[in-house]
Amino acid sequence: MYCGASCSADLQNTGNVLLGGNTEAISAAAWPCRALAAHGKDPLRPENTGSAQPAAGRGRRPFPPGSLEAHKHLRRFRAACPPESTARSPPPRAAGTAPGRAFALGGSRGPAPGRLPTGGRRRHRPEPRGAPGPSPGPGPSPGPGPLGPPRGAGSGRRPPRGAGAGARPAAQARRRPWTGPARPGSARLGGAMASRGCGLLRLLLGAALPLLRSAEAAAVSPERSLAWGPGLEAGLALPVRYFHVQAVSAAGHNFTRSPPGRTQFKVVIKALSPKEITRIHTPLPLDRNDGTFLMRYRMYGSVKKGLKIEILYGDKHVAQSPYILKGPVYHEYCDCPEEDPEVWQNTLSCPSQEPQITKDFLSFPTIDLQRMLKEIPSKFSQTRGAIVHYTILNNRIYRRSLGKYTDFKMFSDEMLLSLARKVHLPDVEFYLNVGDWPVEYRKVNDTPGPIPIISWCGSVDSRDIVLPTYDVTHSTLETLRGVTNDLLSIQGNTGPFWENKTEQALFRGRDSREERLYLVKLSRKNPELLDAGITGYFFFREKEKELGKVPLMGFFDFFKYKYQVNVDGTVAAYRFPYLMLGDSLVLKQDSQYYEHFYSVLKPWKHYVPVKRSLEDLLEKIKWAKENDEEAQKIAREGQLMARELLQPHRLYCYYYKVLQKYAERQASKPEIRDGMDLVPQPDDRDSVCSCHRKKPLREDL
Repeated sequence: MYCGASCSADLQNTGNVLLGGNTEAISAAAWPCRALAAHGKDPLRPENTGSAQPAAGRGRRPFPPGSLEAHKHLRRFRAACPPESTARSPPPRAAGTAPGRAFALGGSRGPAPGRLPTGGRRRHRPEPRGAPGPSPGPGPSPGPGPLGPPRGAGSGRRPPRGAGAGARPAAQARRRPWTGPARPGSARLGGAMASRGCGLLRLLLGAALPLLRSAEAAAVSPERSLAWGPGLEAGLALPVRYFHVQAVSAAGHNFTRSPPGRTQFKVVIKALSPKEITRIHTPLPLDRNDGTFLMRYRMYGSVKKGLKIEILYGDKHVAQSPYILKGPVYHEYCDCPEEDPEVWQNTLSCPSQEPQITKDFLSFPTIDLQRMLKEIPSKFSQTRGAIVHYTILNNRIYRRSLGKYTDFKMFSDEMLLSLARKVHLPDVEFYLNVGDWPVEYRKVNDTPGPIPIISWCGSVDSRDIVLPTYDVTHSTLETLRGVTNDLLSIQGNTGPFWENKTEQALFRGRDSREERLYLVKLSRKNPELLDAGITGYFFFREKEKELGKVPLMGFFDFFKYKYQVNVDGTVAAYRFPYLMLGDSLVLKQDSQYYEHFYSVLKPWKHYVPVKRSLEDLLEKIKWAKENDEEAQKIAREGQLMARELLQPHRLYCYYYKVLQKYAERQASKPEIRDGMDLVPQPDDRDSVCSCHRKKPLREDL
């Protein structure tokens, strides 16, 4: 390497940064005096200028600060540029060839092999004025002064025609470096070239320092990053426990997009006591593409002493990690309810009010259980045939079916049993409609007035009390086990970033409403705006030949599109909560039907409304394309609201609040009626569960 003594100081400073572990950010700046010299090449030789980065210098991971690898690399760094007293003079440059050129700083890895560092075009920069060093001795003029050769010159290429008498053929220009005796004037020429190389190095190092500072500021700081959520609370039992991590930079700024490269966040969960062995399924973190990560784990057994949760970024602890959850910590199927409902609700941070619950109970200041017992079996079981009569006494669940179509009681059973394992439920007697449509359409002023029947779906002209749908409760209970589309998994599978999504509206679904057929016709006439297809025919089978049938699409693939069309099925489309959790803009059809959380959502803030007839759908899609920034803002607001409203633990809060309100309004005590059967808790013999809250009953002694 042919560098002057002044270059050693620059390399020393660069080496100090190297020992700090920031090798990746300076790799481009240290190029002339490190990468080529480490491979026996002189960066000032014409045949080496502009050459690609050596393979050993590409893709190298940053060395850990103070590591043996960093010290070895520093020794090579210093050896590549000895002091001027020990540096040998370079051989003279061939006539007509250009001085060495520098690579533009194009990233931490340097230019790719065989490619120019600036996207295929060479950059020409004027040489800094007043560069130190002796003037060149006799020989060809070094040229007008640009650091890089003009097109077609240098970089080992054949010199241009008429370049001078001293010009050599390209084959000779690619000879090995001069090893013979020094030629006249070579020391002076070598000093000038060394000066130019060191000036170039200083220029590049100066340009690299801001990059170093920005790289340090942009790096994830494990200590500053944040962790929070119900999965870090010992007393909060859920089918799948979960918590969130917010990536924070060293400068204290929250990341708003995923940190570059593969995520280095990971979670390790163990029982505190080595004597307790339990299976805990901990999948990889879900990257939500906004700087936050969702961590999930499912316990298949309980632990008495507690859990130790380590949240790591690489090998460093995040936030206050490790988190100690003092036992006992119960798994989903441990029947150990909290006796004090207030304590349980505080642990879950349940909201004090739910707008939809307040509205639903306005029509029912008191609930006459005797009237319901006489009226409902004769009125609703014959016409609808999908009513299940429940009584909860002493936290045990009893039920009887009223009608033929009550198979979906398995979904209500599993949710009520899960809730009863977590908190002591009030004594209550109620009727649940497990069919699609609401059933009570009488108004408050009618005689007789409406009866409080609980349903999974409400409507603007009915009086049914609404619970979260069986779809969201079942997917919550089966997360990380029996389903893939659940309220948590969706959040980490929202497709590409907004700017990379396909600018079309998408619809896939069955033929459960005529407007869905209309969507297909619109799509055929306007394929640039809408991609719609029917995946299965049941209600309009005669239309299949005309409209065609498209294959099923994975739900996660929906979010490759910027806009999602939500159209009712038989009632409210139960896909709506999942669409809202994605990061696409939801175009929602105006509907008379609603789920438990709709009342909190606002049109033009959380979604874009579309008329019931869909006549303005194309207009709304065009608006979204023409107002991309506003469309993205609405999509983001809707996603954030859905994340808040549709947290799994909020479903349990909502269920309990409905039962509590119902029990407070009962005019008489609930009873176990004729024909009712006990719904037993599942027998989980594979897992040990010793509830510290339960005292042995007399009959158990």
